[in-house]
Amino acid sequence: MVKNTIFKVLFISWMMFVTFFSLFSLSGVGTSRFNIPHMDKAVHFTFYSVMVVLGYLAMRSKTVQQPKRSKLLWYIVLFAVTYGIIIEVLQHVLTTDRHGDPLDALANSIGAFVGMFVIRFLFFRTPSLK
Repeated sequence: MVKNTIFKVLFISWMMFVTFFSLFSLSGVGTSRFNIPHMDKAVHFTFYSVMVVLGYLAMRSKTVQQPKRSKLLWYIVLFAVTYGIIIEVLQHVLTTDRHGDPLDALANSIGAFVGMFVIRFLFFRTPSLK
């Protein structure tokens, strides 16, 4: 029970972190001394893969059967992909120095699916019959 609460707090904190850094500009702050091409795509990928992993850990229950856990995981991935698209639209509409980018939304979505594969690898494997 305590572990589940910790994951819920981590998930909510992560969502606030992603939202803040997606919608607020850090243009006045020296954010990088290195010029790494497409680093922002790697950041988007990481944000959303961690989001799916934390979301699943926060919402799962050990008493739920695997088909329902699989459905839950798909809902979390759908939520993450939708959230990523909404954030990109909000960047375009609400901010003056941030711009929505379809490639960022793609990186968000790929990150969400990789997060799903990580969860499937860690929690959905069938035990060997050896």
